[in-house]
Amino acid sequence: MGLATPHAPGVWELSERMEPALRELGERGDIIRTMHKALKADGLERDPMTFQIHDRPPEAPIVGRVVDKYLSDEMGENLTVVVDGIDGRTHHLSGIDPARVEDARIGSVIEIGPAETTQRPSDRTIAAIAEDGVYRPSRHLEQAKFEGRVPGGDYEGYVDAHVRRLEALRRAGIVERIDAGQWRIPEDFESRAAAYDAGRNRQASIRVLSSFDLERQIGADGATWLDRTLLSPYASDLGSAGFGQEVRDAMDRRRKHHVERGDATRNRDGRIFYRRNLLATLRERETAHASAELAASKGLPFRAAADGETVSGKFTGTVQLSSGKFALVEKSHEFTLVPWRPVIDRQLGREVMGVVQGGSVSWKLGRTRGIGL
Repeated sequence: MGLATPHAPGVWELSERMEPALRELGERGDIIRTMHKALKADGLERDPMTFQIHDRPPEAPIVGRVVDKYLSDEMGENLTVVVDGIDGRTHHLSGIDPARVEDARIGSVIEIGPAETTQRPSDRTIAAIAEDGVYRPSRHLEQAKFEGRVPGGDYEGYVDAHVRRLEALRRAGIVERIDAGQWRIPEDFESRAAAYDAGRNRQASIRVLSSFDLERQIGADGATWLDRTLLSPYASDLGSAGFGQEVRDAMDRRRKHHVERGDATRNRDGRIFYRRNLLATLRERETAHASAELAASKGLPFRAAADGETVSGKFTGTVQLSSGKFALVEKSHEFTLVPWRPVIDRQLGREVMGVVQGGSVSWKLGRTRGIGL
C-alpha cells in the first residue's frame, strides 16, 4: 500500500498518509457493506467491482433506480443515495439536498448530474446594461420602465435585486463599487460570475424521471419514463447487465402492452410502429381518468387547459401520476390539472396564474421579485 518503508530488519518508517489512508479504506469498506445491504433488501445481487463511490457531483449524468437513501449527518441537512444505474454500475452519492429527492422513493427512477453552472439571467442583464464597463442602477431603472416587462410592475425592486447580486459579487472580488450609483464591471463578468456560482454550488443536479418503479410503469395508463426511453434514440445506451438489462426487459413488456391496447402495431418483420403523438395521447388519457376521480371526490367539474391558455385559481396541492407530477388549481366552480414546476411550491394555498405552453406552465406569480435571478 506504500504506507510503510523498511529501513533495516525490524525498523520501519510509517508514512504520514497512513492514518488518513487507513481511515478512508475503513470508510470505503463501510460504504460497500451498506450498498450490499441495500441491494440485498431489494432482492438484488451486484458485482462489487461495479460499485462506484462518488465524493462529488458526477461529471456525466447517472440514470438509475433508487435502492437506498438515508441521512448522511445528524443535522439532517444531507442525504446519501444509492442508485442502481442503467449503465450496469451501482453508484453511491453523498451530500444530496433532501429537498431535491423528496419525490424519489425506493424504486423511483432518477437522474443525477453535474452541479448546475448555467449563467444567471440577471448577470446577462447587468452585462447588457453596462456602458463602457460601468453599470448604473438609474440607467437600468429607466430602461426597465421603458420596456415595461417587470412582473407586478415593481421596477425599483427589480433593479434592487440586481444590485444585491452585484454586492455579493463585490465581496467575491469580481466587481467594484465606484459609488452608490455606479459599479465597475469587468469584460469577462459573465464567465467569472458563473465560475463563482459553480464554486459555491457543490450540489448535484437531480431530476426525478419517474416516481413509479418499473413494474408499475409497464401497465400504466400514462406517458411513463419507459415510454420516453422507448422513443429515445439513446435507448441503446442501456447496459447489458444489472438495471440496464431490467429496463430492456421492461421495455419489451411495455411494447407488448401498447400493441394489446392498440397504441402500437407490430409488422410481420417484428418492427413496432407507435401511434402518432403517443406521449401526449397517454398523458391526456391518464389525466382524464385521474380528474374524473378527483371530480367525484371534490364535487367540482374538471376542465382541461388548452395549450396557450391562461389558467388561474388557488393552488391546492399536487397529484403524482405516471405521466409526472401535476399541480391542482381550483376555482369555486371548477378545477384543472397542469404540469407542476418547483417554483410553484411556495404558493401552496395561494392564488396563482400561468400560461400553458407546450406541456409546461409559465407561472406569473405576482410580486415575486426576480424569479429569473
